[in-house]
Amino acid sequence: MKDLTQLDPVALRTLATAVGLGTFEAAARELHVTPSAVSQRIKALETRVGRVLVHRVKPLEASEAGQVLVRLAAQQEMLEREAVAELLEDEDAAEDTPYAAVPLAVNSDALHTWLIDALVAVQADHRVTFELVRADQSRTAERLRRGDVMAALTSDPRPVPGCRVVKLGQMRYLGVASPAWRETHLPEGPTPAALARAPMITFDRNDTLQHDFLRRVTRRRLAPPATFIPSVAQFENAVRRGMGWGMLLDFQAADAVERGQLVELVPGRHVDVPLYWQHWRLESQVMADLTREVKAAAGTWLS
Repeated sequence: MKDLTQLDPVALRTLATAVGLGTFEAAARELHVTPSAVSQRIKALETRVGRVLVHRVKPLEASEAGQVLVRLAAQQEMLEREAVAELLEDEDAAEDTPYAAVPLAVNSDALHTWLIDALVAVQADHRVTFELVRADQSRTAERLRRGDVMAALTSDPRPVPGCRVVKLGQMRYLGVASPAWRETHLPEGPTPAALARAPMITFDRNDTLQHDFLRRVTRRRLAPPATFIPSVAQFENAVRRGMGWGMLLDFQAADAVERGQLVELVPGRHVDVPLYWQHWRLESQVMADLTREVKAAAGTWLS
């Protein structure tokens, strides 16, 4: 077996940069070297570990082994930054410490409601910036698995290798529409035939909530006409204005339902989506504080 200790940190950073930017040329510009140097560093690392680390397509794709090392490179960078910050005791020196970048995969509803509270709290104590990668909660774990992000809000409880899982709670969604929309499209009630024809609103092509709800209430796989609106605020606006029915978080819809501005398609029926926080198993104060703040912020919103 190869001795994989003491991997070249420069080569690891080069690999992570190339995968992140998608080409050797872009990585070379970022690292101020030639594309040939980038290629040679990655080849040397591949020889060292005895594995192919990148699929040389455009954009570059990390192999399964490459994903492990991309994650390692990001972990090393974060720990190094935290160590430097701890060593710099006086305020003037600390102000020169570069910010650590923390990429996160998050779902739109959490971003729209409570997640920013957690990020603001962490920035009050750490020199960090965040890159938020938006994806459906059913797909965020894949970004974590690939090493694209350090943590993710996900509906998948299965731990990604090298990660810890924290259960946050669940999001409850109601199928709602405007009263006028219901009178027009469901005059005889939410029958399977009517729901198959009635226009609905979907966040994007990865959003399965509406279809999940239809399967629960009809026990059929229906494919009604759909309008795609990838904005939480405008999705809700479109439902309220009668463009179609859609799934809204219960705390988004409750007041409007009570006032008669929205109606439930099938009263008493809903979809509960569990939400978990998965993060790298890393002894990092930033990650520990971020996890604590995410749990606290989620606790005020999720059931």
